[in-house]
Amino acid sequence: MPNPSRRVLLQAGLGGFGSLTLPGLLRLRAAQPPATTERTAIILVWLRGGCSHLDTYDPKPDAPAEYRGPFAPLRTHVTGLRLTELLPKQAALANRVAVVRSLAHTGGGHPAGSLQVLAGDPDPQDKLKPVRPDFMTVAHYLRGGSPKGLPNYVGVNPVVNYDNFTIAGPGYLSANYAPFAVGGDPNAPDFRVPNVGTADASKAAQIADRAALRDKFDTFRRDFDRSGVAKTMDKFEAQAMNLLTSPTAAKAFDIAQEPAKLRERYGRNRWGQQLLLARRLVEAGVEIVTTELTGPLCGRVQNWDDHAVNHHVFDALKFRAPFFDQGVSALIEDVFARGLNKRVLVVVTGEFGRTPRISYSPSSGGGVASAAEGTTQPGRDHWPRAGSMLWFGGGIEGGQVIGATDRRGEDVTERRMGPHDFLATIYRHLGIDYKATTVPDFAGRPNAIVENGTALPELDARG
Repeated sequence: MPNPSRRVLLQAGLGGFGSLTLPGLLRLRAAQPPATTERTAIILVWLRGGCSHLDTYDPKPDAPAEYRGPFAPLRTHVTGLRLTELLPKQAALANRVAVVRSLAHTGGGHPAGSLQVLAGDPDPQDKLKPVRPDFMTVAHYLRGGSPKGLPNYVGVNPVVNYDNFTIAGPGYLSANYAPFAVGGDPNAPDFRVPNVGTADASKAAQIADRAALRDKFDTFRRDFDRSGVAKTMDKFEAQAMNLLTSPTAAKAFDIAQEPAKLRERYGRNRWGQQLLLARRLVEAGVEIVTTELTGPLCGRVQNWDDHAVNHHVFDALKFRAPFFDQGVSALIEDVFARGLNKRVLVVVTGEFGRTPRISYSPSSGGGVASAAEGTTQPGRDHWPRAGSMLWFGGGIEGGQVIGATDRRGEDVTERRMGPHDFLATIYRHLGIDYKATTVPDFAGRPNAIVENGTALPELDARG
């Protein structure tokens, strides 16, 4: 008989687990031996659509009116660092963060911009799906599984798509290294991550019975074991079993265990609780966490893509800023209060900035932060020539402003950070030799994970 496909085998071995066919459960990798020291971790907070740098981290109060926007700048305790009035809580913590004002690349569309930042793909044209793997996948591939038996890469409202475009993913690496995806609203009273832990003894027994079925496949396996598929199936089943029955995993994903006061500090809304869950996961041992701040808290079109046809850009920013400022500032405080600031690096960014010159167009529809259809309103469009990022933790020095743009926020004038500089900086934090490391493409050819990029020394924990 012909060798069965890997999908058939996985369905045969795990089909009895019901919803265990979730891609995340089958993408976990075999755990490496426990590390002798606590390993570094990263949280990526992704602002899909692109955040206006002029209205947040790079205000230009002296620019002409058609550029500067309506928000007043706030002074901080850090010389040269001003944020806008939309972010007072983050401004109060300026001594603990580094603001990079010099992100620049050539990807003007959302897919191309995302793939440039997350995967270092130099192509300025949009493509439907990635060819190169994103840095999260590469880190998962190179570092292996969590030493604590948890998924090593988790997406809490994961970074995956922009409309029908895939903006992040394994590319030419195996889909086994994609994230364990957590959907739903962590602020909902009945929130629970499916397929993680079970307190039901009868269900645990059923799971054990299903695992015992493997023994009945032994003869069948010998027909195709030369391909190694059976061994892979065993690993997937063992990892899925561990996740289903592990008290450690169940505890890590149970955000209800957090004190009510802390949950309120983050904000009893979806964004605040996503950020809290991300912190909870890295503290438990997950090493790569992404969380995307999108959905209704963004406004009518549910992302940061503030064209005038989508949103009144300034109304949209005013609407979402309280949730964003509260959640991110709480994460800053929490990372430091819990002693995670040396080990855990947090990066807040989107794919690019927004046009410094304000544009005006008729709204395509009324709703939150958007006037009635046909009403002319202000917007800002895509701007890959300049953008800002927020960095903290990871042992880096706080109270920094890195890079600069010109007086209108149009072009980078100091310390340009291209996509491969960004990737190199993250890989260095994760202990990956970005200058020498390669990963194989579909044909098995080695591909450098960073090309002509250099980690920013200002963001080096080693000083």
